[in-house]
Parts: sequence; structure tokens; C-alpha cells
Amino acid sequence: MKIGKDSVVSFHYRLHDGEGNLLESSEGRDPSLYLHGHGAILPALESRLLGLGAGERVRVALEPHQAYGPRREDGIKRIPLKHLQGQRSWKPGAVARVHTDRGWRNVTVLKVGRYNADVDSNHPLAGKALEFDIEVIEVRPATQDEVAHGHVHGPGGVHH
Repeated sequence: MKIGKDSVVSFHYRLHDGEGNLLESSEGRDPSLYLHGHGAILPALESRLLGLGAGERVRVALEPHQAYGPRREDGIKRIPLKHLQGQRSWKPGAVARVHTDRGWRNVTVLKVGRYNADVDSNHPLAGKALEFDIEVIEVRPATQDEVAHGHVHGPGGVHH
């Protein structure tokens, strides 16, 4: 079976930045899964995987605008500590959740003061060129429930 709309794709990946530094890998873990055609992965990556089958490998280079966009200087904000969710105390580099007018967002804590914290709401990979090395492990048709819910379900069906 080839990857197409409403197929469940199982794959391993290695992610490098534009300088060739390894950022992330699924090696040694279970493969990643996604439901093709439902916006679960980066659109440019999903487009490149279309039509591949189990056992095929592909290298996909993405410019920042195809991945997580440019870094926005207005993404750095000072907010009251009481708005940071996820821990009791904060240190630079920690990831916190903050409720915004667009819903919950993850932010990276840059600096912590007595009452406020400086945070960066940019995605950690914003502004970076990325290169994915992907090996497709398995492709199967999605179940009706997976298509209706817009995501892959684990073994045995729905888990939410």
C-alpha cells in the first residue's frame, strides 16, 4: 500500500538542523505514527511522503518557512509567574504552558524574576532549516473511527 489520504503511516526519522547536527531521532523507540491528509505533520513533509510505501526512505530538506516559520522577535514577552503552568518553580530553559487568546501555548522560560518571567513563544525550531531522514515502516488504511476523529488510535482502538 502507498501513502495517501486517510492512510496510517508508521515511520522512523532522524532530524538534523541546517548544519547537519542531529536534533532528534526515533531510533531505538517505537516508530512514529500519523494519519495522512489530516494536518498531523508539517505540510511540506506530508506532501513529500505522499505515494511512498513500506521500506522506502526519503531525505526531505525544509527551509524555515516550510517548517516552523521564522523566529519572531515579538515572540518574547514578560508575563506574571502565576500564568505559567506545569511546575512550581521555574528556571531558564524550562517549558511552560500559558493560556492565551488563541488557547494554550508552550513557551520557553528565558529569565525568571520575583514576580515575572521572560518567555519565548517561538517554536524551538523556528528560523531553522531542517533535514528529515525518514524510513517508512508500514502503511495501512485508517479505520472509520480514526478518520472521523482525525488522528491515529492505538492498539485496540480509541483511547480518549
